[in-house]
Amino acid sequence: MVLSQDSLAVHAGRQGLTELGVHAVPIDLSTTAPLPSVEGGGLAYEHMATGGAHADGQSTVYQRLWNPTVARFEEGVAVLEGTPEAVAFATGMAALSAVLLAVVAGGKKHVVAVRPLYGGSDHLLASGVLGTEVTYTTPEGVHAALRPDTGLVILETPANPSLELVDIALVTAAADGIPVLVDNTFASPILQQPFKHGATMVLHSATKFLGGHGDAMGGVVAAAPEWTARLRRIRAVTGGILTPWPAYLLHRGLATLPVRVRAQQSSAEKVAVALNEHSQVQRVYYPGLPDCDPQGIIGTQMAGPGSLMAFELADAGHAERIPSAVRMITHAVSLGGIDTLIQHPAGLTHRPVEAGAKPHAALLRISVGLEDPADILADLVQAIESTR
Repeated sequence: MVLSQDSLAVHAGRQGLTELGVHAVPIDLSTTAPLPSVEGGGLAYEHMATGGAHADGQSTVYQRLWNPTVARFEEGVAVLEGTPEAVAFATGMAALSAVLLAVVAGGKKHVVAVRPLYGGSDHLLASGVLGTEVTYTTPEGVHAALRPDTGLVILETPANPSLELVDIALVTAAADGIPVLVDNTFASPILQQPFKHGATMVLHSATKFLGGHGDAMGGVVAAAPEWTARLRRIRAVTGGILTPWPAYLLHRGLATLPVRVRAQQSSAEKVAVALNEHSQVQRVYYPGLPDCDPQGIIGTQMAGPGSLMAFELADAGHAERIPSAVRMITHAVSLGGIDTLIQHPAGLTHRPVEAGAKPHAALLRISVGLEDPADILADLVQAIESTR
């Protein structure tokens, strides 16, 4: 039976519950597991520590290597992204770090990065602390930026914080066989599945839309076995595994992901149109507006424009005052949760980014939640007008 994306979100990773005699996904908090014998335990340890997937009947040995609650979340993400497997980590940055370490361990050190990216990702690449060298470029400049030691091309679409859209298939073709990592955090697998457009790996800060409630941190990379085995090995030796309780919460979030994404998107469309007409707003960056999707990504690569947007004021001073003036909306970093958040990227998430690539200081980013769009807009308008 072929299930729709909505049904898969509810049921993926929940197989076998009837046999266990339960309806809700169980949480296994065990940090260690009984071993059948020295030889059996040793073989299981070696298999998982070197990247192998846990096998039925095999001891789980130790939570750093494998956990059934985490595995259920991984399966859920893989099903939604349309990839064979997924590997979960403690945070999105831990997931990205594992990918970079795997690239370096494979004998490559050069990364081509399409800007803009999330500030943390940009900063990690620029720092070189994991042994990588980076060349920043545009989608059109990817092929020219490749070197003999290039091991990865990374992009984010929609991009953080300006919501620029990137044609994934165009970049994967330009990468000429080099693995391509797509950060799909802003879109979620409900609106975009990069693996189907040629991406090698799909990255999520699961803290955002996948969890959806702002109460659990995690990261995940969805990919084919060639890469998931490498990532499991990195995870085992560095200890970056997602733990059971947040894995349970993130997996629970998947069940409502389609409903939340579409409801938030519907509200965001209304807010974006209204902000675009406000006299104090210079420009709104939202993929659902005609001038923000010149390549026709929406309706082809992406199923919808999502619920993130940014807007620009006439001057930075005005922009910096607005987040402190909202009443219902929360002034905070992060995104994809049930409540609306506003933040100033240049002063916060993108503060470490080099000056030439930093977002405009008059730009604010909004993650639209599940509140009434009229209330969201009213709060934004009063904040804009009371601080000018």
